[in-house]
Amino acid sequence: MTLPLEGVRVIEVGQALAGPLAGVLLADMGADVIKVEKPDGGDDARIWGPPFGPDGVTSLYFHSQNRNKRSVVLDLKSAADIDALHRLCEDADILIQNLRPGVVDEIGIGPEAMLKRHPRLIYCSIWAFGYKGPMRLKPGFDPLLQAYGGMLSVTGGPDDPPTFCGASINDKATGMFCTIGALAALRMRDRTGKGCLVDTSLFDSAVHWVDGQLNAYLATGIPPKRHGTGSGAIVPYQVFDTTDHPVCLAAGNDRLWARAAKVLEHAEWGTDPRYATSARRVENRAELVGLIAAVMRTKSREHWLAAFEKAGVPCSRVNDIPQLAETEQLAASEMVQDLPNGGPRVLGLPISFDRNRPRSARPAPKLGEHTAEVLGRLAKR
Repeated sequence: MTLPLEGVRVIEVGQALAGPLAGVLLADMGADVIKVEKPDGGDDARIWGPPFGPDGVTSLYFHSQNRNKRSVVLDLKSAADIDALHRLCEDADILIQNLRPGVVDEIGIGPEAMLKRHPRLIYCSIWAFGYKGPMRLKPGFDPLLQAYGGMLSVTGGPDDPPTFCGASINDKATGMFCTIGALAALRMRDRTGKGCLVDTSLFDSAVHWVDGQLNAYLATGIPPKRHGTGSGAIVPYQVFDTTDHPVCLAAGNDRLWARAAKVLEHAEWGTDPRYATSARRVENRAELVGLIAAVMRTKSREHWLAAFEKAGVPCSRVNDIPQLAETEQLAASEMVQDLPNGGPRVLGLPISFDRNRPRSARPAPKLGEHTAEVLGRLAKR
């Protein structure tokens, strides 16, 4: 299939997750992504295992975030290799970097220097805490930003300790925001002919995730509470136990709540002034959730799934990862792909074009696998 970013060249000076994720999203959409790695071991994520890929050395994590790329080894402490990076950027469209804050300026490849020399370049910087403020030069990883960004304080049950989200959502969100910014800047370059500096940070992403709670606090001065699997703004919108397996019930508006009340065989709850509107249900959360929980515990998961589905009320089983892996829906989505040339199975791009999901054209590269190929092209120019 023809991919939308064919002909776009990306230089990724990235490591760990946020930078490489931005790179792999662009690569999966057709861009030629050249990954620049340090000579001593390359991207640290290469050894973030187990599990490892078929070679028993390269982590599955690295395979997942670096498929469809070419690897070039450059020592960015070397003037000659910095010059090689500049030459790569001469016909590149996007540069992505998530080196430790301050490093790019120290070695002369900060945005001001690069955009002066390459005025059509889209320069994407990924920070831990952002390009200004007292913490701008501090490093950071996803769990640190979950902690600093308030996410831990609103995750888990009322009496739980601060609780991490099980996925690296700040890294992933930042990689996605970087990609969105890069594509928007490319569109602007189509109009102006000029490149652009795009800044994203794990801190900005972390704050973005808690925007509802932070907005509410700024408006009311009331700190948000933890509600376990529930929502602070919608009731019922959480997991309930049944006689065998838990179920997630999401009656997201008053109409759905009235239907849910009938399914629960308490139609009067749908018109009771204490519960009839969303705001009143939130005010009377503890009482109402207790009533619902008592009813839900009287019948099985399959009973409730069938009953709520028949009534048109959103409801789902609660899968663990092995159960998710076996679902027909995952198989139908074609998200799971076998990387070519004996590569491992990994999840692909969560976007389809004309109802076709892009397939990976190449596995994650070996360290420096394409150095001669790419630098040899520069020598011929």
